[in-house]
Amino acid sequence: MCAKQVKKVEREVPTTGHTWDGIQEFDNPMPRWWVWVFYACIVWGIGYTIAYPAWPLINGHTQGIYGSTERANVEADIKAFDDANAPIKAKLVAADLASIPSNDELKTFAVSAGASIFKNNCAQCHGSGAAGVQGKGYPNLLDNDWLWGGDMEAIHTTITHGIRNTTDPDARLSEMPKFGADGILEKDQINQVVEHVLAISGQEHDATLAAAGVTVFAENCAACHGPEGKGDRTLGAPNLTDAIWLYGGDRATLTYTVTNARYGVMPAWNTRLSEDEIRAVATYVHSLGGGE
Repeated sequence: MCAKQVKKVEREVPTTGHTWDGIQEFDNPMPRWWVWVFYACIVWGIGYTIAYPAWPLINGHTQGIYGSTERANVEADIKAFDDANAPIKAKLVAADLASIPSNDELKTFAVSAGASIFKNNCAQCHGSGAAGVQGKGYPNLLDNDWLWGGDMEAIHTTITHGIRNTTDPDARLSEMPKFGADGILEKDQINQVVEHVLAISGQEHDATLAAAGVTVFAENCAACHGPEGKGDRTLGAPNLTDAIWLYGGDRATLTYTVTNARYGVMPAWNTRLSEDEIRAVATYVHSLGGGE
């Protein structure tokens, strides 16, 4: 006995009426499982907006049944860590600055905290590795060449008050004259003093011009940079006899510097960082290898 074969009845599916390049779009119904999942998501979404903060209002937002927000959770975590670190922060603030590098407990905490503070606030100018930005006027903090001094007290003062800013009356302040732009020196005199600087820094130079530049340097530059060009930290005047240059030490760059001067600015961080944060980042910078 043979089973009766059931003939499959084809059902005509309506179209949406959209046709493109001879291709019609059929109006097939969505799979039932997909539809129910979609409905479940809608119900879950409504429930979520009731349970948690969701809808913006004119002033603020709906608080939700649980009143929990990720911002509040983060703030709570930050407060917990701040409370846990409060005792050692108090020790850091109370400690003599010079003693911090020799105190293992304070130094370990300060270097770790200072590294994070540095990356968030200082790396934009000094680089993530603190080596500065070549040729841009941002100092390398890894070497032992310091304009204002590299001991803990000097670094702390520089970070606290900044350099040549207009917001802190105690900011480090020094100003190089614009010898060319203000007509203090003639072009020939500028060329002479530039050759003299190239000579004392051990670079290739014109000996005749350099000899003439000795007098120009003594009369115009030695008051800040010293008679030998070794600089003066109390004035923030750089040493011109080494190979470390803030803006560059080639002939063209030196000529521009003597002609127009430089006037780099560092912000005062005492309005942005707390005292323990300033001490932490000062300790971190001091620990990088160039601290005195």
